[in-house]
Order: sequence, then C-alpha cells, then structure tokens
Amino acid sequence: MAVLEIKGLRKKFGGVMAVAGVDLEVQEGTIHSIIGPNGAGKSTLFNLISGYYPSDGGQVFFKGKDITGLSPQEIVKMGMGRSFQVTEIFPKLTVFANIHATILYHRGEGLRLFKNAGRLFREETEEILSMVGLIDKAAETSGTLAAGDRKRLEFGIVLATKPDLLLLDEPTCGMSPAETSETIDLIQEIAAEKALSVLFTEHKMDMVFCIASSITVLNFGTIIAAGKPEDIRANEKVQQIYFGEDQCSLK
Repeated sequence: MAVLEIKGLRKKFGGVMAVAGVDLEVQEGTIHSIIGPNGAGKSTLFNLISGYYPSDGGQVFFKGKDITGLSPQEIVKMGMGRSFQVTEIFPKLTVFANIHATILYHRGEGLRLFKNAGRLFREETEEILSMVGLIDKAAETSGTLAAGDRKRLEFGIVLATKPDLLLLDEPTCGMSPAETSETIDLIQEIAAEKALSVLFTEHKMDMVFCIASSITVLNFGTIIAAGKPEDIRANEKVQQIYFGEDQCSLK
C-alpha cells in the first residue's frame, strides 16, 4: 500500500521547470531515497509534498487523501513529519524544552507554555530524548549542541508530532563519517521501532545504498530511473549523471 502517491507534480520558477511532471509512490513501511545531482529538484519536490510550495499542477495523496494545496501545518497534523537541510530547532531553549514545547503545541496545549505545564507529557518527552540519544543532554541549551546532536534533536522534534511518514532532506549534511554512521543507525532504529515510512534525499551514496529499499533518481526535475538499489547502481544513465561528481560515488 502506498502511504504517499504523487501524480504529475509540476513546479516552475520563471523559465526553469524545477519539477516536471513527477510520478512517485512510497510504499508503507519502506525507506525510500530520492537522489540526483545539485539542482535536480529534490528539495523543491520535498517542499511541494509538504505544502511549503504551491504546485503548478499535479496531485499529492497522503494515506489515500488528496493533500494538494494544504498548508504545512495541516499536513503535519495528518501525520507527515519533515526535517530540513539546515537544521531547525529552538536554539535558546533547552533540549528538553524543544521536544516538550513541540508535544504541547501538537496536542493543542500551546498555552501551557506560558503557565505551569507541570509533568504534562514529561514521560513522552523523555522517551523521545532517549530514542534519539539526547536524554543525558536534556538540560543543555540546544544552540550549544554539536552538529550531529542538533540533527538528532531535530529528529526528536519531528517525532514529537507523531508522524506516519518521515521526510528527511539531506539528513547527514555537514556530518563527519562517524556522525553519518550514527545517523544511519538512528534512522533505521526509529523507522523500525515506530513503524514509520521514510522518504529522504541524500548526496552520500554509501548511506543511500546502505538503508534505502527503493531509490528514485531525479535530473532536471524529471525522474530518469527508479527501482531497487542494485538496479540503480547498474543503470547507465545514472552512472553518466554522477560521473565526475566530487560529492558522491556509486561504487
């Protein structure tokens, strides 16, 4: 069953067709990757799916419902979580408060932030912090965290919205090899434990081929290949696109 289905999605900026009639399905319970060189349209596609950009045509279906034209807030409430290339957290709040505040807002208890929230959702907050490996840093100001921990915190914020589908845009951007390896493990563990479907973009091909069960390749806003990792690795068109690219390798 497809948790996400895209039909003929299009987006044009001036004279540039950033997304040119994309059709895509993400099956429930899978980890699906979208790859492509810089400027291929990956982030634009994510922004269309999650409601940050209005489309010029096509439809987006999430859990069988047409969500085309809905706001990001409405889409989040339906169960789609999203992270960004540039990590988005509340840097002046503690690590604990980042997760706690998100839970309160998502449960319609936002005004509790300005009152005594007490122990409301405290156990759930601690559970998420433990899951992303930040329980020992709960009292730290989030703006002081290292890059890898900031990304972990962003994952935690997304998890606090109780998503069924997790959209991750360049989840290991700027990370060291060790941090990348830890992030790979984290994504796989969270997806398995929470029974999540995952759609992610990534330039690091070793990560893509390590965890993705399906891969879609974009180039100039058009899908040029889609299939299992072994099929994508052997695809001549994909090899031609990535030949000479410094930031990634299909080997």
